[in-house]
Amino acid sequence: MSTGTAPTPLAALWRERWPSGPPVAHTFRRTYAARWVRFHSLPGSKRYPEFEDEYAIVLHRYNTVLDELFAGADVFVVTVDWSNTLTGPAVRPEPRRSLHPGGVPWWTESDDDDPDPEFHIHSRLYADRRPWRHGCVDELLRAVADDTLAEVFVTDTELHRVHHPYDGGADVILTTPAERDRLRAKHTDWLPGNPAGL
Repeated sequence: MSTGTAPTPLAALWRERWPSGPPVAHTFRRTYAARWVRFHSLPGSKRYPEFEDEYAIVLHRYNTVLDELFAGADVFVVTVDWSNTLTGPAVRPEPRRSLHPGGVPWWTESDDDDPDPEFHIHSRLYADRRPWRHGCVDELLRAVADDTLAEVFVTDTELHRVHHPYDGGADVILTTPAERDRLRAKHTDWLPGNPAGL
């Protein structure tokens, strides 16, 4: 069961721990490249699961790494929706709203560079705090694997490590390059085949 989290202290902690950028998940691998590793979700770098046995592999890989990062600890689970205005309705409220009902708004990242307000996008982040348990975010992970939910991430409550699942894999940011290398060495069969690690 999730519990609420105080938005202001969480945002302040993010700025302290991750000063190089906002909590926009798809930017983590570029912003924190020295501590980043990517794992693919399916053999042969297949992107989308089609059958239940493939979903089982996807969930096993996600949860294995999540267990290694967060076993025995509380985590923040973060989801995102988008709107054309700061306080307006989400462009696509589902499935985020039903899969993360306990999420508390804690950050809005606005892209309002375009002079036309109709093209402004406001990414609104929601977080809840919960004890990490194997499988506790499987519904969210399955939605991510199906590309019906994006920009999800899980982090410890001190914001030291971040796991960002995406459709096809997961980007993980560790505390140091050495810790990243140790985690990468545990799961070499799940690494991308190209030299850039993508």
